[in-house]
Amino acid sequence: MPTSAYRYMARAFQETLGDEGAERRHERLLTWRREHTVTRLEHPTRLDRARALGFRAKGGYLMVRVRVRRGGQRKRAIIAGRRPKHKGILRMTLAKSLQRIAEERAAKHYPNLEVLNSYWVGEDGQQKFYEVILIDPAHPEIEADPRINWITAPVEKGRAYRGLTSAGRAGRGLRWKGIGAERYRPSRAANRRPIRRTQSKVIP
Repeated sequence: MPTSAYRYMARAFQETLGDEGAERRHERLLTWRREHTVTRLEHPTRLDRARALGFRAKGGYLMVRVRVRRGGQRKRAIIAGRRPKHKGILRMTLAKSLQRIAEERAAKHYPNLEVLNSYWVGEDGQQKFYEVILIDPAHPEIEADPRINWITAPVEKGRAYRGLTSAGRAGRGLRWKGIGAERYRPSRAANRRPIRRTQSKVIP
């Protein structure tokens, strides 16, 4: 079976993650650190991954790279005496993943676009880098394409903030089904709400 060009692209990117591609990887991260937090790109770094997640080289599609700092929340040290274990400074992790935060920052930077998907491209000791695929719902080519015009619906507005992307659905627990995942659908917040019981009207 012949190997596709995208398979070779994936292998080339994997080689940069090992010891042999360390120099190339360091040069790439050095350039990314000097750029803005949200940087617009002409071409995706991982074309194979971008294509798999819905990117197409046509009008209405936009690629950006987002830088997000790593680690948990930065909590200030309290003055009153407590055990270090009970200070509430360490191990204060966010409920959202860094990938979801990157998608939200991209959506905030481009308020007229919608986030389709995102993927990881690199990280160092302090930051992580994600590339986000953005789509213009008002673009004529997007409206005319039956494969992607679903994103023009009003229900898809602000989908990055509402956890409708792939990373958002994973963070909401929707990757799981069956036993142990009964309270994840339709959402965890909906399962915490009290059930409203309506009284049935008696017809005489």
